Amino acid sequence: MWMYLGLLAALFLGLHNLCKKHAVQGNEVFPVLLGTIGSGFLFILPFFIGSVFFPEETKNLGFYITSIPWQTHGFIFIKSMIMAASWILAYQALKHLPITIVTPIRSAGPFFTFIGAIIIYNETPKFLQWIGFFLIIFSVILYSRIGKKEGIIFKRNKWIFAIIGATFLGASSGLYDKFLIQSLSLNPQTLQFWFCWYTILILIVILSITWFPYKAKRQAFKWRWTIIAVGILLQAADYFYFKALQDPDALIMLLSAIKRSQLIIAVVIGGIIFKEHNKRKKLVPLFGILLGVFLILYS
Repeated sequence: MWMYLGLLAALFLGLHNLCKKHAVQGNEVFPVLLGTIGSGFLFILPFFIGSVFFPEETKNLGFYITSIPWQTHGFIFIKSMIMAASWILAYQALKHLPITIVTPIRSAGPFFTFIGAIIIYNETPKFLQWIGFFLIIFSVILYSRIGKKEGIIFKRNKWIFAIIGATFLGASSGLYDKFLIQSLSLNPQTLQFWFCWYTILILIVILSITWFPYKAKRQAFKWRWTIIAVGILLQAADYFYFKALQDPDALIMLLSAIKRSQLIIAVVIGGIIFKEHNKRKKLVPLFGILLGVFLILYS
């Protein structure tokens, strides 16, 4: 059963990436990001209301959001700042670059986690993990050569640096999640709810300075149905992933591999829908990154 739940999570993540590309293409990034996070927040808001007014029923459903001290709120706020910066960079990159380049680079987060584990936790990588490390580097170099054919010079393109920065921040958040979940004993739905809430507050402050005061920017914004879909699909993907993890028979290594299969949906189907170039050539570095990530995570 857990494998089917993992496949559902991968499906929703793949669809989430397709909708995200459609939402930001030729659009204002900040309001799109606020709309996607806001729609996801509204999706889980009933569980918070249920936790306040109908605690027993919500506990029975498995969606109870616990009360947490103010210090824990502060730690969650730090995560919100990290991920708000990561998403701003990622959405900007996705607006200006092909989905067939952005999504695979974005998936290489374990590359930075690998470095962080060595520096922060003094971990000693295994031989196959080093192979995975250099395989990701080689695959990104291969992507850069393909990108040149589309007029994208990796060393000079600021959006390439944006997606690399977004990936680094996302990996940093992943390391920080370990502290939040294990050291602070937060359940996923509590972390998810307050994380969304503080991210929305941060984005509202940013928009109040950079977007709301400018009429031209407000007029440039286009409302699209995919803005709502992005938030809901992401929450649905997380739900199925966490449900799969609850199964005592679930194999975390295989489940994570299944989840990353969403890249194939984003790159193959996304490349066709958005009529991007060199789709077949990009499959080689795509599988190189997938294999590199697999070696780092599972060796």
